[in-house]
Amino acid sequence: MQGYGTTIFAAITALAAEHDAVNLGQGFPDSDGPPGMLAVAAQALTGGGRNQYPPGPGIPELRAAVAAQRARDYGQELDPNGEVLVTVGATEAISAAVLALAEPGDEVLVLDPCYDSYAAAISLAGAVRVSVPLRPDADGRFALDSDELRAAVTPRTRVLLLNSPHNPTGTVLTTAELEAVAAIANDRDLTVVTDEVYEYLVYDGVRHQPLALLDGMAERTLSVSSAGKTFSVTGWKVGWACGPRELVSAVTTVKQFLTFTANNALQLAVAHALDHEMDWVAGLRESLQQRRDQLVSGLTESGFVAHRPQGTYFVQADVSALGQDARELALTLPASHGVAAIPTAVFAADPAPWTGYLRFAFCKQPAVLAEAVTRLTRAPLPG
Repeated sequence: MQGYGTTIFAAITALAAEHDAVNLGQGFPDSDGPPGMLAVAAQALTGGGRNQYPPGPGIPELRAAVAAQRARDYGQELDPNGEVLVTVGATEAISAAVLALAEPGDEVLVLDPCYDSYAAAISLAGAVRVSVPLRPDADGRFALDSDELRAAVTPRTRVLLLNSPHNPTGTVLTTAELEAVAAIANDRDLTVVTDEVYEYLVYDGVRHQPLALLDGMAERTLSVSSAGKTFSVTGWKVGWACGPRELVSAVTTVKQFLTFTANNALQLAVAHALDHEMDWVAGLRESLQQRRDQLVSGLTESGFVAHRPQGTYFVQADVSALGQDARELALTLPASHGVAAIPTAVFAADPAPWTGYLRFAFCKQPAVLAEAVTRLTRAPLPG
């Protein structure tokens, strides 16, 4: 794990605190989730007898709710007894999946840039990360080139770790891109782990499409999601992995020796939310789209070239026209303008194409975003 010590996230957070900056770096909301869900959690903690170990695979109520959600929203039929596993957030699900499915020396394909825990999980497994770049197209969308993906597959490739909606670019993979992924996975006999934690946070009429629904993919896809982003409770760390019984069993074998189980009361509250709070999620999505547009407009006014994401919490802002490396700008913005962001290059195996990009989070209240924009526009940016 050498090289996975103090991160840029810690450095930026410290600078934001030191300079009382508006922190648009780390992606977590500044408001709570649906009141009904919170009430279930409170009752379960204080009078519901839910303060002891729950079953290792997750409580039956949550496993049933996840299976019902996949059937209701995607038409995917799952047996909650063996094809759904509750985890301590999506991060544990992904790490346990990589540990279960990749042997030392095996290659794991990821999109580049990618969420930072992927590289660490691959290192823990003794496997080898192979990165396939997303590149901006003529419309400013960060797109996947299927030819590059196919060319990256070797006889040592075992797992494709696919994230859509994608952090940090905000891309939602199209039907054509997903069909190309499916064709390659079927042709080269790859297991695919799909990180779908932003599945409901998509905008402008874009719809998330699970890869598992495509021909030949149900038996080779492990789908991962969580309550954190969907219900604005990132600190609860309640996630799940679902798919064919043999894949879920393999992940369960690893997961039971990582955390054994997840918080009982919060599992019950998430089960309630999946069954009863999806109208609240629709309102959240609409609000986030408005906040995305607010931040994109403000960043553009400030002199950035802002890419409008199709999903997630994040806007990519190109600062290359300012003539300054984005990492250096990220380290100076908290002091110079009172705003914090993350340089996108830290998410990339090949940082060179991303040295001009900053990632800004828009999952904050409109007044907070407005203050950030005011601070960015009241003085010229360095450059």
